[in-house]
Formats: sequence, structure tokens, C-alpha cells
Amino acid sequence: MAWNWEEATWPHFTYDATALESLEAEFLLRSGEFIGAFKHVSQGDRENLRIELIGDEALKTSEIEGEILDRDSVQSSLRYQFGLGDQQAGGSPAERGIAQMMVDLYLNFSKPLTDETMFRWHSMLMRGDRTIKTIGTYRTHPEPMQVVSGAIGQRKVHFEAPPSESMANEMAAFVQWFNDTGPDGPHPLPALARSAIAHVYFASIHPFEDGNGRIARALAEKSLAQNLGQPTLIALAYTIERRRKAYYDVLEHNNKSMEITNWLLYFGNTVLEAQENTNKRVDFYIAKTKFYERLRGQFNARQEKAIARIFKEGIGGFKGGLSAENYISITKASRATATRDLQDLVAKGALTRTGELRHTRYHLNLD
Repeated sequence: MAWNWEEATWPHFTYDATALESLEAEFLLRSGEFIGAFKHVSQGDRENLRIELIGDEALKTSEIEGEILDRDSVQSSLRYQFGLGDQQAGGSPAERGIAQMMVDLYLNFSKPLTDETMFRWHSMLMRGDRTIKTIGTYRTHPEPMQVVSGAIGQRKVHFEAPPSESMANEMAAFVQWFNDTGPDGPHPLPALARSAIAHVYFASIHPFEDGNGRIARALAEKSLAQNLGQPTLIALAYTIERRRKAYYDVLEHNNKSMEITNWLLYFGNTVLEAQENTNKRVDFYIAKTKFYERLRGQFNARQEKAIARIFKEGIGGFKGGLSAENYISITKASRATATRDLQDLVAKGALTRTGELRHTRYHLNLD
């Protein structure tokens, strides 16, 4: 079986650029919508929204690789990295490391790509890892770098990367390509095409012992940000993780050929979906601001606590809606008090009510 890097034309990928034209136009349109909407979020909520969006990306890019991190710990580390609070005690090296990498990506997106950029990211990601021999530099082991699955004796090789001895040359070519195809480079590419190629190109080289997927997605976001001239805050990893198998399937399909139109179409549509998810989050924060402006000073302490807890659940709210039992659990109120509080919130227009008796559920009224 021949891998893409064994082709005579490597690393010159081919694709149908016309197939992406409508996606490229839609990407720029939605980017403008995000920029406009973000300006209408209050300054305090803007900081919180930024932490939430970046935090979700940190969590989901790790979850794609099977690593489950603590949301509060990651967000605490992000606030510390942005100078918005003190570093809280606790938290794993992995949680602090991914937060540090995401902030570095956000603050330094416009800088040219260098080996040192990726070495720095890899060192952050691998903080505290005792299983990796080579951290903060490209792999050097003589064994083949393979992506495999299945039990011993039934292993399936999904991909084999170029040998370690070629990493210096392969990555020199990749770094030059990345910088040359940027908006100020001699061979600029449209935003989606460049980001998608950066991802599959880097993933095909697989230059590190571990962390390649997370760095590939960071490079894709760095590419998009450079083409827009500002951080995207895009929910890319969040969107990929929701259909992780499709992501791995299309990546595997495109590591055996230099023709990658179907990968670019998949990736372009995923970016557009990620933009839609991000824009919904911004709309939610704008609605939250208007909600509190409309009802400020009308809640008792229990109601304030419950409303804040519902907002913390995000766009989806409590699955199936808030129940009286949820309210009691959050506020520690008696059932009679909870009933009065919830009826009052409905009367004030803060919540809407659906169902009857034990099926009664409450939802935020954000119209």
C-alpha cells in the first residue's frame, strides 16, 4: 500500500478549487457576522465568552484524542494566562498545558510559523507526560510511526508516516509552505483551502511522538486567523468531536492520495458548521445581556442562583428543561418555596413553562 508521502508528487496536493468557491464566500460572510455580533456583547461578557469558547476548544481537541479534562480547571488556567485571575490550586499538567497552548495560539496567531512555535506547543501539551521520550522536538525513534487500532494480533494500520530521519527536511518544507501560502506570502491561498491543506499535510508528516492531532487542529485555526486578520474563536474542535468517526474516516481516506478535494469539502463544511455554532453562542450571550437588563433587581437570592445555573448550561440549557427537583437541588429550597419561586419566574417572564404535574419543565425566556 502506498501512502501519500510516497507519491512522486509529494507534497504537492491537488484539488478542484472551484468546488470550494461557494464555501469560501460563505466563510467570509459568516466571519463578518461574527465580528459584528461580538461587538454587541458587553465587555464583561466578552471576556467570559472568550474564555468559554477557547475553553471548549481546549476540552474538545483533547477529547478527540480520548483525553477527558476538567472544564473548571481549564477555564481557571485560561483566565490566569490572560491575566484575568490568579492560578487556582490543583489542576493537572495536561489542563494547564492545553490552556497555555490555546492562549499562545490566540495571542500569536499572526506571527510566522516556525519550528520553535510547534516545539513550544508540544512542550505545553506534553507537560507531566512520562511516556513520551522526545518532548519539544521532532521524533527521532527508528521504528515506523503508525496510527493503528484493534487488539494485539488484530491490529489495523490506518496510516504510516514518513520515517523519523526525514523529519527535518519534511518540516522545513511544511513551514515554508505554510508561510508562503499566508495572506502576505508569495503564494497566498484562500482561507478554507489553506487551513484544510495545513491540517492534512501536517497530519501526514506526523512529526511528533504524540500530540499531532491537537497541533494539526491548532495549525488549522492559526491559518484561518491569519487569513481573517484576527483570532477566529471558532468552535472547530467542538464541531469535529460531535462526529469524530467521520473526521477520522475522511482523514484516513485522504492519506493514500495526493488528490484531496473530498477532504477540503469535508473540512470546509465543518468550518462553516463551527462558525454557525460559534455565532449561536454569541447570540446567546447577547440574549443573556438583554434578559438581565429586562429583569434586573426582580429576583430573590434563590432565583438569582437558579437562573445563573441555567445560563451556565449554555444554549441547550438543562436537558429536557429545568424541573422542580433541579430547582430544589440548586437552591436547597423546600418544595413549597420552589413552587412559589418558579411560578413567580414564569409570571415575570423569566421562564416559560411546559408540561403538567411531574412532567412540568421550565425554560429560559430569551425572546
